[in-house]
Amino acid sequence: MTQSYEINPYTLEIIKTSLTAIGDEMFAAMSRSSMSPIIYEALDYSVGITNATGDLIAQGNGTTVFLGMIDSLVKDILTKFQHKGQIKDGDVFISNDPYQGGGTHLSDVALAKPVFFEGELVGFTVNKAHWVDVGGMSPGSFTTASNEIYQEGLQLPTVKVISQGEPVESVLDILQANIRLPEDSMGDFWAGIAANNVGEARLLELYRKYGKDAMSRAMNELLDYGEMMIEAELKKLPQGTFFAEDWIDDDGLSDEPLKVCLKLDITEKKFIADFTGSAPQALGSINNSRTGLVSAIRTIFKALTNPNIPANGGCFRAIEVICPDETIFTAKRPAPVSTYWETMLYAEDLVWQALAEYLPDRLTAGHVLSVCASILAGTHPETGENTILVEPLVGGWGAMKHRDGLNGQFSIADGETYNIPVEITEARYGVQVNQYAFHNEDGGEGKYRGGKGVYLDYQVRCDEAYFTGSFGRFKFPPWGVDGGHKGSPNYAEVLRQGKQGSPREIYGKPARVKLYKGDVIRCVTATGGGWGSPKDRPRADIKRDVRDGFVTKDQAKKYYQ
Repeated sequence: MTQSYEINPYTLEIIKTSLTAIGDEMFAAMSRSSMSPIIYEALDYSVGITNATGDLIAQGNGTTVFLGMIDSLVKDILTKFQHKGQIKDGDVFISNDPYQGGGTHLSDVALAKPVFFEGELVGFTVNKAHWVDVGGMSPGSFTTASNEIYQEGLQLPTVKVISQGEPVESVLDILQANIRLPEDSMGDFWAGIAANNVGEARLLELYRKYGKDAMSRAMNELLDYGEMMIEAELKKLPQGTFFAEDWIDDDGLSDEPLKVCLKLDITEKKFIADFTGSAPQALGSINNSRTGLVSAIRTIFKALTNPNIPANGGCFRAIEVICPDETIFTAKRPAPVSTYWETMLYAEDLVWQALAEYLPDRLTAGHVLSVCASILAGTHPETGENTILVEPLVGGWGAMKHRDGLNGQFSIADGETYNIPVEITEARYGVQVNQYAFHNEDGGEGKYRGGKGVYLDYQVRCDEAYFTGSFGRFKFPPWGVDGGHKGSPNYAEVLRQGKQGSPREIYGKPARVKLYKGDVIRCVTATGGGWGSPKDRPRADIKRDVRDGFVTKDQAKKYYQ
């Protein structure tokens, strides 16, 4: 039975903190119960809760690229089903549609559960996670070779997968029939159901304890609090109009670079990002959806203002995103989108470039940018079972005005994600990891140097395997600031039978490259951009870099003397 609580500031603060904690508990539940390392080790997922109208109330840590996806999915559900009276207690909706319902690419599958209290819809619990495979032309589903979305896997418009507590078996049958590793992906499906159930239980506990009025007021105040706190931070940003322009390597199917540009207007009340003039949607799979564009701006906006304020819909009320339809930032069906992050991240990076010199204590020079995601598909040499290794990689972040860049960090897109431990990689997928180490390739020199990228070598132990990856900033390395040098590029290299040799097989967007037993695929990630002239670097720092192996003696002579 619902107790009657006085609605006072202390009670409201307890409720608001409890709502934020729900996202954290959902996140932990998803990690503990999933079956795929990309989820339980890499943490490539996000969770959250909304109110009954789809406003984001709280979001658990995880993949930052999903920051605009949870509320978009819920609003799509409300648009499609609420007016028909088809949202019932015990329902669960599923979607991976990039063009509607808050989608990114088909591998990111979202599950949303409506929450009812005393017969009234009061909110939704949601999670969105990267599934290892959802079908399509290539194992792992994301590919740099597609030219339409139908090649990238099973498309799921927002539909019910559980109806009033009962699984919709026909939908589950379709899912399993189109997935190469159904046991893993369906295990992750049920982990998502469990996480949403945890969120539902905790939300209902709050409703039973405090009642509808207090909960409704607390949710509204949480949104208003987010808006108020961010507004105070927005006033601290430089005011005016700022510009940036850059080039994406290519779309994966041609060699032609693609222009992207930004006009950014900042006032005390608004943050307006205008991408008019950017390239039209591409033939290859780097296209991004409008929802992805909004998520990108939310992410960099949060970083510029105050990352410590819990994310909710109120935090983003000041944002306005402008971009025509059918650009690479706002692609339309049936454009392929499976490596969308390459373009989505440029949206964040353009804001970054436009403001770096004005906010040197908040923003770095250019960073690794790309997720540098790779897929190695083969068979386990001991068991003969099919395996699909999917993993994002760390790289270097750019230097700042007063310090070196950070070594071996994930792209801004990945947020709280991690690499898969070598021991799990070798045991689960049957490959041999020959090295995972910082490299000392040229790039990122400056008074403060860019953070270092890595080498990660996978050696094939089965008879045949196939490698696909997307390594953006292959042609256009991370940018430097104030005389700092550009960083080094991201790329993949094939070493036949594990040997160095020529001609070199180097790729920015490899698609199903055939490998044989003994071959090594070397994934190389960027060193971030430098800040300030290399001639101004203190000699003690140069000696330390040489001692630690980040810079060779020859490089020290070439760039720092």
